[in-house]
Amino acid sequence: MEKENQAVNQGKPLFYREPMALNREAHSKMRVAKSPKGYAFAAKTHSVILAPVEFFEACKEYPIIFSTGADGSVLPIALLGFRTDENLMVDGEGNWDARYIPAYVRRYPFILSENDTDNLTVCVDQAFDGLYLKKDGEPIFTKEGGYTDFMKQTMEFLRTFHIQFKNGAPFGAKLQELDLLKPMDALVELNDGQKFALNGFSVVDEQKLQALSDEELGSLFRPGYLALIYAHLLSLSTMSGLVDRLSHLAVAA
Repeated sequence: MEKENQAVNQGKPLFYREPMALNREAHSKMRVAKSPKGYAFAAKTHSVILAPVEFFEACKEYPIIFSTGADGSVLPIALLGFRTDENLMVDGEGNWDARYIPAYVRRYPFILSENDTDNLTVCVDQAFDGLYLKKDGEPIFTKEGGYTDFMKQTMEFLRTFHIQFKNGAPFGAKLQELDLLKPMDALVELNDGQKFALNGFSVVDEQKLQALSDEELGSLFRPGYLALIYAHLLSLSTMSGLVDRLSHLAVAA
């Protein structure tokens, strides 16, 4: 459905089990409310894609690293856990234990589907447990068949995220052009001695960054890429926080 999901889940949209294009007949009486299980839908997702504009808030809470999509493009992601089926930011009651929640997560259960002609279609996950045919939640359509104010705001959010995500492509291409990425092969060791290998991702090579010419640095500075790189490097210090979270879970178990 989406090009943006390829690096995270092999082309399948994360979280979405039964996505369907919004339809005035099928969804005329549909209402949307928060899931009674909170963010449990994301509890088994260990990484999500970030738009570059999110770096400056996300870097305070998550390691920002890079993944390579099926088409060879470089995508920035927020690391949420070390094991593929575990999100250390979601607790057992479905609460998200961090101040900043990535836009990729916040847009659920809605999503934009992009076809070969670049047309965008708004879809909703029909398996989402916050959809009701009752009085609960916000209606999607008005009685006249138009979108409600809630849905108009939602669509604007989806379009904004889509545009911001697209803005990340030139950034990733520049990192590749300057050969600034190196494999991230890390060994995570918990307090009890358990070890987890973290590989398949990339980080910026600081030595190569420092060795760039003034002209090359200028090509990073002018579009704001240099600031993104330093936000990424700063974010790596939050890796210890993830280790602590996993260590506490191991002790509790």
